[in-house]
Amino acid sequence: QVQFVESGGGLVQPGESLRLSCVASRIIFNTYDMGWYRQAPGKQRELVAVSTSGGNTNYADSVKGRFTISRDNAKKTVYLEMNSLKPEDTAVYYCNVRVVATGRYYWGQGTQVTVSS
Repeated sequence: QVQFVESGGGLVQPGESLRLSCVASRIIFNTYDMGWYRQAPGKQRELVAVSTSGGNTNYADSVKGRFTISRDNAKKTVYLEMNSLKPEDTAVYYCNVRVVATGRYYWGQGTQVTVSS
């Protein structure tokens, strides 16, 4: 069972930055995508960014140019650098791993990001 330790969430003002980190342990597969999703109150969970096992990255249109996803495979860690934060970025952010061989998803417990003046 994959276990996650997420960190970096918090309360910031509009225009400020945050960096989320997620360590995924007990992954027995070698090929997996890592990503971040978010869910705002009353809304469905949505993809924010993903780093594929092949080295590609994809972003939601709403965060392109502001957020950057990166990963350290040796540390089994994925990061999300969030700049120029907006109130509409307020949500619970979930770390995600998708095992390529099985297609199965694993989810972190979530970390709250609040952008407010």
